[in-house]
Amino acid sequence: MQHVGVRELKNGLSRFLSLVMRGERIVVTERGTPVAVIHSPDRVEDGSPVEEKLLALALNGALVLPAKGKRRDSRARPVPIRGKPVSRMVMEDRR
Repeated sequence: MQHVGVRELKNGLSRFLSLVMRGERIVVTERGTPVAVIHSPDRVEDGSPVEEKLLALALNGALVLPAKGKRRDSRARPVPIRGKPVSRMVMEDRR
């Protein structure tokens, strides 16, 4: 496990990400104190696959997994508004 300071990590992020992709774990320190660990998302701390951990969290109600199948259109749809246009109400209010 390699230790690296925040500034050094920022300046050499691509190099450290390459190490992580090869399976190495990076401990990020700030003024000598560990603040984070960067590692591959394949496995979590206890060695189990990430998918198993996510499923366990979902079963406990700690998170909601995304629905499988067709993705919904993420663009916002206009909401139908009844009554006067907002621009008219603003103009009337300014009188």
